[in-house]
Amino acid sequence: MSTPTPTRMTAVLSAEHRARLLGIAREVNIPEGTHIFEEGSPADHFWIIRSGTVTLDVPVPGQRPAVIESLGFGELVGCSWLFPPYVWQLGAKAMTPVRAERFDAVTVRMMMDADPAFGSAIGQWVGRVLAHRLQAARIRLLDLYAPHGSGSTL
Repeated sequence: MSTPTPTRMTAVLSAEHRARLLGIAREVNIPEGTHIFEEGSPADHFWIIRSGTVTLDVPVPGQRPAVIESLGFGELVGCSWLFPPYVWQLGAKAMTPVRAERFDAVTVRMMMDADPAFGSAIGQWVGRVLAHRLQAARIRLLDLYAPHGSGSTL
């Protein structure tokens, strides 16, 4: 088993909040090669990976999508469900068979509204994930597109 990272649910949410969230989860199996979601499509669910690997990508005109990050055990797949207009900002693809917990976004947002402490905890968790993903995207895009030897940073 992997060591918890600062963006994993287990590192951020209390046992009580994890139990509440997992209480509404539905276990799903996602076949290898499945596009879980694509940029611009409705963000109405999110997932926590139990096994397997999911990549996050961004479309690149005239090329294959650029992979921003690979996600594994315990990691959150999808953040756009929390913020209007609830549309995916990246794409996600199962690179191996994936077993995950699937969550209905509307239900979780209603739970967050009904319990401010729970809502704050979920918001803090997703905020940490977003900050991490932004940094990962920055580094990956520099790797892909910065002139070699330029020393440029964003």
